[in-house]
Amino acid sequence: MPTLTIAALSTPQTISVSALECCKNAKTLFVQTAQTPCVLPLVDAGLDFLSMDALYEQSSDFSALNEAISKTLLRACENGDVVYAVPGSTISRALMELSLKAQAQGICVNFISGAGFAQAALACALLGFDDYRVFAASALLEPINPGCCLAVEELDSSLAAGEVKLRLLEYYPAKHSVYFCMLKAEGSYTVLRIPLYELDRQRHYDAATVVIITPVAPLELERFGFDELLSIISKLRSPNGCPWDREQTHESLKKNLIEECYEALEAIDNKNDIALCEELGDVLLQCVLHAEIASEQGSFIARDITSTLVQKLIYRHPHVFNGASAPTPQAVTKRWEQLKKDEKRFLTHSDVLNAVPKNLPSLMRANKLQAKASQAGFDWDSPAPALDKLEEELLELKEALGGSGDIACELGDLLFAAVNVARLLGLEPEELLSKACDKFSLRFSQMEALAKSRGLQFIKLSLLEKDELWNEVKSTENSQK
Repeated sequence: MPTLTIAALSTPQTISVSALECCKNAKTLFVQTAQTPCVLPLVDAGLDFLSMDALYEQSSDFSALNEAISKTLLRACENGDVVYAVPGSTISRALMELSLKAQAQGICVNFISGAGFAQAALACALLGFDDYRVFAASALLEPINPGCCLAVEELDSSLAAGEVKLRLLEYYPAKHSVYFCMLKAEGSYTVLRIPLYELDRQRHYDAATVVIITPVAPLELERFGFDELLSIISKLRSPNGCPWDREQTHESLKKNLIEECYEALEAIDNKNDIALCEELGDVLLQCVLHAEIASEQGSFIARDITSTLVQKLIYRHPHVFNGASAPTPQAVTKRWEQLKKDEKRFLTHSDVLNAVPKNLPSLMRANKLQAKASQAGFDWDSPAPALDKLEEELLELKEALGGSGDIACELGDLLFAAVNVARLLGLEPEELLSKACDKFSLRFSQMEALAKSRGLQFIKLSLLEKDELWNEVKSTENSQK
């Protein structure tokens, strides 16, 4: 059985004895590229080797390149053992895929690991961190933690550096100092300390180029993520934090949550993206405050919230994550409701209705109750009979006003029937009433302004005079439509 050994050349100053001895004893030696100082120990040892540089020129992209390299090495293994020496370390997706292909063909695969470019650059920069993460420039994953050291390898062009810079600017200040590390011809690193915004403005880049980003304290950041938000709220609730935040409870924050949601809705209605961004932040603040309070009580933590949410989304979207079919929004809604019913273990349609929150705004609650009843087949086929019901409820209210009924009860039934008409017309009653309120407020303001323009004191006008002004404003409004 032939053996493919993948050996890490690391850098000329950090190559391991075992990697170098492996290359010296190789019957067939390939290097990933000869265009790097990393091969100097092989040259100094007088070794003959074949490089993959021609494949770099022939391949249209990295996927094609990796495929061509795999074919070359596997074909060479047909004639005996092969050593493949790579700059830096042996940790990469391409090498893992090569290993799997080789093993599938009955080839034994060995790895001789070594220090990567990042470790060598950190040593030359005299930077030592217990906690650091290493990424390739082409695989800089999120989320990034600005609180730990980050090393990005294979910064082989200004284009790659520019893409990395844009990703990093989502987390770090533009003027944050980073260490730009270039491998010199003799095999050691030159280290330049530069501001992050200059990362793609350097004179030289190659596959051994590394940028090291040192940690940033949370309060020194200009952009913040969810983890930083959790940290800030924890600080505010701590003994040395804010007295107001410390005394808040789930109950005391109820009104704040409602207010912030309504302010976000107003920003949406006003099509004000700047305000919406701020108001959504205020809604998120309420969520995180509740999470911190629960954490202090030992009930749950923020990650429990996100875990529950993600699990719910996956479970209720089998057409996305589990191969089920739901070709239309209507089919998605129907499946969602059924999955929710199964998840909550509802046994009857009454269970479904009773699960509608009682503290919803009444118009919204009425709409939801009617929609749930409709799923059980208790509904009209069109708005017309619902409108007849509305007229019936109006008649009953008039009778109650005449002394033959409960006025409050009949007025509630009238409102409930009006919601039903709106629902069957495909309209949201909460939004309809909100727009009606806006219209009333605007007309009232115009009516008062009209009186003032005519030298009239609005408060002293009779109801009939005010009504005439109202109709005038309404008539002007209709003529402008």
